[in-house]
Amino acid sequence: MANVLQFLPEIVGDEQLYISSLFKDLEDSTAQQFANIYRSRRRDPQMILLLTLVGFLGIAGIQRFMVDQIGMGILYVLTGGICLIGTIVDLVNYKRIAFEYNQKQAQEIWAMLKNYK
Repeated sequence: MANVLQFLPEIVGDEQLYISSLFKDLEDSTAQQFANIYRSRRRDPQMILLLTLVGFLGIAGIQRFMVDQIGMGILYVLTGGICLIGTIVDLVNYKRIAFEYNQKQAQEIWAMLKNYK
């Protein structure tokens, strides 16, 4: 049983709890593989926050492109962040946006490693 803090000390909160639940069945070598792949795919909530703030400077929607929500990103670009209302909502929910993306990436990596075994 691997310790999530040993492999991914930078994650906190709900993300840490979620990754811990995935780590409970992993051996150390598999956990290290998971951590390496996850670290390269993971989006930091602070980066999502900064990209959302860029939306107030006239380039709205970059944060949506970063989390593979291409349709929403295009909509934000074309509508000025849906008249800045969507940008303000994303500013409030930036942690949730990052967590949902990271959770999806973790599930994909976990499934890939489980199938590889």
